[in-house]
Amino acid sequence: MGTWGSGNFDDDTAADHLSALTGRLISEVAEAMSGDPVGIEPDEYWGVVVPCNLELLHLLARQKYVGASLPAPETIADWKSRYLAVWDGTIDGLEPSPEYREQRRTVLVRTFDQLLELARG
Repeated sequence: MGTWGSGNFDDDTAADHLSALTGRLISEVAEAMSGDPVGIEPDEYWGVVVPCNLELLHLLARQKYVGASLPAPETIADWKSRYLAVWDGTIDGLEPSPEYREQRRTVLVRTFDQLLELARG
């Protein structure tokens, strides 16, 4: 309890802050993923922000700071399935180059998979 080290994240207040921050990132993704699938299409705000939030969660959680939380692995796997189904079903309508399409999908899969690996611990 209290302070356990000299780092920026080594006390209860920092842990509470980190818990609130990761909780907000998770809540935003959960809301986007449970809403209208149009909202997570590749050219929509949440279609861009969901992977950003997931990568931020990964960056924070891999530090093993007290207070950083992740969703359950089953939740992340479900998000991955839903997100990629929307992405795969709509990306061609934006007429990306084949190289971009392939590279971007690889990044998206990696983003979900690296978070899923951490959540499985």
